[in-house]
Amino acid sequence: MMAIKANPNPLSLSYSSTPFNRISIKKIHFLHHSQCRNLVLGCSKNPISGSLNLDPSFSGSGSGSSKLNSLNDSVDAASTSASNAIDFLTLCHSLKTTKRKGWVNHAIKGSESIADHMYRMSLMALIAGDLPGVNRERCIKMAIVHDIAEAIVGDITPSDGVPKAEKSRREQAALTEMCKVLGGGMRAEEIKELWQEYENNASLEANLVKDFDKVEMILQALEYESGKFQTEIGKSWAAEIHSRRNARLGN
Repeated sequence: MMAIKANPNPLSLSYSSTPFNRISIKKIHFLHHSQCRNLVLGCSKNPISGSLNLDPSFSGSGSGSSKLNSLNDSVDAASTSASNAIDFLTLCHSLKTTKRKGWVNHAIKGSESIADHMYRMSLMALIAGDLPGVNRERCIKMAIVHDIAEAIVGDITPSDGVPKAEKSRREQAALTEMCKVLGGGMRAEEIKELWQEYENNASLEANLVKDFDKVEMILQALEYESGKFQTEIGKSWAAEIHSRRNARLGN
């Protein structure tokens, strides 16, 4: 499993004297609980005009300790939530940097990442025409998370020789670990549900997103083919493949 390492670089904050009392964050790679607490307290003491007060009952007037305790409780809760969120997002960073193995195996230079693939699938779900009984928002969410477990297990392809059941088991275990990093709760359960629904092809939304998965791959292949060939032989062979593909589609 991927280990989450704390960033040795401290959080650097500078409080400006601008009219809006903004907090300038120069460097923030990882929020520790105490650092997040200081950040939230700083926002509470110097709020941006028009912003929402972290504790509606805290007005700055009066001396009741219960109001201060209430604010501290809110800060502690926010601190835990921020820590889990940043841990989770840090783990998901590998989705941006891990190349899709199918293209790597075909020696494609500068091939797309897992995140690239999921992002364009989510755009497909966004722009597709309305379909009876299909929840568009659910399709978008499903496209975003359907390969999320690959942040830990990587992109397992048929060429790796991993049985389908074992691939699913590894990804399920990875997803469970990622949801623990997120801290559980409603959002983690939603991610699990969306991923499982896609994995089992268990709904109209899953049917559509699985089609988008294939369509995105075909579109990406076409884009890699365009302008890639440098010799006449390469170009002629590619033209022959295109011809056969078009004939097959025509039939």
